[in-house]
Amino acid sequence: MSSEQLSPSPREQLAHQLAQTVATALREDLSSQDRALLIVSGGSTPVPFFEALSRETLPWDRVDVTLADERWVAAEADDSNARLVRKHLLINRAEAATFVPLTTEHDTPEEGTDEVAQRLKGLSWPASVVILGMGGDGHTASLFPDSRELDLALSTDAHVVAVRTPSQPQARITLSAERLHHARRHYLHLTGDDKRAVLGSAMAGDNVRELPIRAFLSCPLAVYWAP
Repeated sequence: MSSEQLSPSPREQLAHQLAQTVATALREDLSSQDRALLIVSGGSTPVPFFEALSRETLPWDRVDVTLADERWVAAEADDSNARLVRKHLLINRAEAATFVPLTTEHDTPEEGTDEVAQRLKGLSWPASVVILGMGGDGHTASLFPDSRELDLALSTDAHVVAVRTPSQPQARITLSAERLHHARRHYLHLTGDDKRAVLGSAMAGDNVRELPIRAFLSCPLAVYWAP
C-alpha cells in the first residue's frame, strides 16, 4: 500500500483536529467543575469526528452529551440522531459518558417539550462546547428558513421548541437559539464547497430568517471546514 493511500483525507484530518480541540476544552472545564456538557449535531458530516472524539482520553464519566436537535422518531430509527450518537460517539472511551436524549414516549414533540426541558435544566450550563452543522439552506439545529416556529425558536428563552417544517418529513424538536448560545465555545463543522458558499452568503448579510445560521455569526464561532 502506498503512502498516499495511508494518508488521511482532508475531512479525516479535520475530524481529528476538531476532536482534539473539543477534548481539550472538556478537560479544561472538568479541571474546575464536576461535570461538563457537550452538545452535538446529527447528520453524516460529524461521524468521523464522533469516532475520533470517542477515542480521546478524558474523564468521560463526568461528561453529559445531548443534541442540538432531533427528529421525533423512535430512538432506534435509521434517521434518529440519538442512534447516530450511540453508534459513533458513545463507544470506546466515550462509552462512559451520559447521553441525554431529546425525545420522549409522547406522540408529538409539542407534548414532550416540558419533559425534555426538565431533563436539560439539570445539566451543567453553560455548555462547554456546542458543535453546530449547517444545511444547504442555511439551517442549523432545526432552525429552518421555512419553519413556522423559526421566530419563536430565535426569540424564546425556553430550552426547546417543537418544530414543524414543510420541507422536512418529520416533526422535530430543537434547542432554542438562546439555549444554543448559552455555551462557552461554539464550533461550526462543515464539509464541501457548497457549504462554504452558503456560509459566505450568510456572512455577507444579516437576514436571519433567510439563513438561520446567521443567528450564531455574531458570537465567537470557530469554523472547521474541509473540501
